Amino acid sequence: MFGPLGYSLAPTVRSSRTLHKYLKPVADWYANLAGYRKMGLKYDDLLVEENDEVEKAISRLPAREQYDRAFRFKVASQCSVQHGPLPKEKWLPASEDKRYLKPYVQEAIAEAEERAAWDTMEVSRK
Repeated sequence: MFGPLGYSLAPTVRSSRTLHKYLKPVADWYANLAGYRKMGLKYDDLLVEENDEVEKAISRLPAREQYDRAFRFKVASQCSVQHGPLPKEKWLPASEDKRYLKPYVQEAIAEAEERAAWDTMEVSRK
């Protein structure tokens, strides 16, 4: 899949036990190295908001998820002001780093593709 989420090899890796065994520790290491969990953020918080599909997806989030997202950004901003990460006990665990925005973005992309298909349709008479 191409778009704001990019192309993902995750389904292939998950379907292969051998690939998953060797790549999962590397993926976990890389996610921890990125540092966004140390600031209390989730992966989907890093998506570029200026993208039309991502904007539409954010507007479709449930109210509680929108509040949680805004709170995570406020916490991360405070960490930035203080020039350091959260205390270790407040870091976001990997088990809580779920893709909460991805289904909404995929839905918005599908709608945009359908709209483009309908907008470019040519009608011909027989």
